[in-house]
Amino acid sequence: MQDLLEFDISLRLEDFTLEVADHLPLDGITALIGPSGSGKTTLLRILAGLERGGEGRVAIRAAQGDEIWLDSAQGIFAPPYRRGAGHVFQDARLFPHLGVDGNLRYADRRSRHVGGEIAFGDVVEALDLSPLLGRAPQSLSGGERQRVAIARAVLSRPRILLMDEPLSALDMKRKAAILPYIERLPQRFSIPIVYVTHAIEEASRLASRMLVLEEGRKRAVGPVRTILERLDLQPATGHFEAGVVLDATVTGHDPQFHLTQLDCLGQSVAMPQADLPIGATARIRIRARDVALAKSRPKDISIRNVLEGKIAEIAEEADTAFAEMLIDIGGAGVRARITRASVADLGLKPGEHVFVLVKSISFDRRAF
Repeated sequence: MQDLLEFDISLRLEDFTLEVADHLPLDGITALIGPSGSGKTTLLRILAGLERGGEGRVAIRAAQGDEIWLDSAQGIFAPPYRRGAGHVFQDARLFPHLGVDGNLRYADRRSRHVGGEIAFGDVVEALDLSPLLGRAPQSLSGGERQRVAIARAVLSRPRILLMDEPLSALDMKRKAAILPYIERLPQRFSIPIVYVTHAIEEASRLASRMLVLEEGRKRAVGPVRTILERLDLQPATGHFEAGVVLDATVTGHDPQFHLTQLDCLGQSVAMPQADLPIGATARIRIRARDVALAKSRPKDISIRNVLEGKIAEIAEEADTAFAEMLIDIGGAGVRARITRASVADLGLKPGEHVFVLVKSISFDRRAF
């Protein structure tokens, strides 16, 4: 039986109510997403034991027996230090009187080496911290502080790592530098992660599944690809970064033009050259705003990626100029955000055959 994090909790405040129940597999990364004020951080704080106002039940269900963290009906409340959860917050919260090495050694000692397969040196190496060990927290950049905070949480040797928008205070360049470190943690150290964010680009890069909250309620839960294809979740997932992720297989490289060729459901895709071997799987993210549609195959254009598909769904936004569309390209969906005027002018409707146009330079990608 796979270990699960189970919760069925509620919290009532003066102007907000959180009521959510689910069970999450304890593997990989689960993204907890939703707009500001949807209850993401509140839910994480209840799971961590940092919010005592929640009622209901939180437990780890494992083959060797359940571990109950909260059961208000039974009067059970395990304090944070007994929950086996590591925490990474928006701010690093490093001990200012200790250096980087001291912050890490503190967590290493406190864990009493439970889960001893996580070695101090391996964590330092995984987060590239050797050059920082002699530094004081005050001398670090924001990105460096967060890497130290993540390493400290891993060295607590937790059952699960709870991350509350850990990159929200960083600029895009520093975010991009830290994301690869985070995505490697579950596989390298066998620590599942619940990752809170409102940034859909972070969630689609890191996570294998998503739990979507809106106004304190669960709107949806499931694999990343399935969630991102759903047009009805637009208020929760946002407009600007809305899109899908697709799995593609590397088929070749063009060194002259620095392009990588991929096969995506039997159709050819080109993207800027990636350091991936032939046969590798790449996850590519296509944003709806980067997609154009045509009713016939275009000729003499610079756009290199032309995918055939059928319109599966159209959601017109009556109070805006735009419409969201989902196009089935043979087993997976691509989203497009175009004007309602274009829908009308082209006479687009569900079931119609169309061509999906995506510029190569617009691809977000990762290999796994």
